[in-house]
Amino acid sequence: MAEGLGLKGPRGWAFRDVSLRAGAGALVALEGPSGTGRTCLLLALTGRMKTQEGHAEVGGLRLPRKMAAVRRIAGLGQVPGVSELDPSLTVAEHLRERALLQRRFDGSVRALLRRPGTRAAEARARIAEALAAAGLDLAALPKGERTSVRDLERLEALRLSIALALMGRPRLIGVDDTDLKLSDADRAEAWALLRAVAAGGTTVLAVCSEAPADALRITTVGTAAATPATGPAEPTEPGTAAGPGTATEPTAVTEPAAAEEPAEPAETTPATEPAAAEGPAAATEDDITEEGAADALAETGRA
Repeated sequence: MAEGLGLKGPRGWAFRDVSLRAGAGALVALEGPSGTGRTCLLLALTGRMKTQEGHAEVGGLRLPRKMAAVRRIAGLGQVPGVSELDPSLTVAEHLRERALLQRRFDGSVRALLRRPGTRAAEARARIAEALAAAGLDLAALPKGERTSVRDLERLEALRLSIALALMGRPRLIGVDDTDLKLSDADRAEAWALLRAVAAGGTTVLAVCSEAPADALRITTVGTAAATPATGPAEPTEPGTAAGPGTATEPTAVTEPAAAEEPAEPAETTPATEPAAAEGPAAATEDDITEEGAADALAETGRA
């Protein structure tokens, strides 16, 4: 549930006056073009960004007052700049890492004191349960569980990110760029997967460019407060995913390169001046030597 929710960043309002009501097991689609605050809304509803207006309630926990508690019951799929998959790791390494983190930070003290064999069996059971819910068949991957993330197809990477999020058994799960770079067939499979997750009782928030007809649709549009500072819509997309302006500001690197150009003449000028100054100095010493020799010869002739 959210009422009058608004989030303001350095460049203006990312979103404002958002109100919605969704029950457990609902499929909520945050629909809109890139740069309209849809990722910020996703992160705000999962307790990752603090809002400045209105309030929301997730599982009986009020936002933004209890953001930490909401994060414990809300999982994230792949969100660029927040919970990305590591392309250098394999599928098995991602699963084992998440199982270790889950046991360390979300498990009870009694669970930590169990025998290593018991803990390992529980971790394997949790991994198998999450993979089944996400529909990811490790045997169908090119190298099985040893397949690197960089070798996964877009839909397979989406399934892996959802499996990792489901390992925490959350009550709410958020997925960014659900239909990005997917064919029509893969897009249909992705939405079927999210419907299955929602049917299991987990509320799903999915960012997309086009929502299915059966989803609870929340449409985001650009606001006057959010767009004037950013200009075109394309540069604003990274701001909503990885923090405002972090992806667009590296273009300023070209300024130091232009500043270094005058440095070359500045370095050569001092180098040439001393050379010009040494010339006269050497000539003066030669003149003095010649004059002294002439005087000596004259004195010898007089003697």
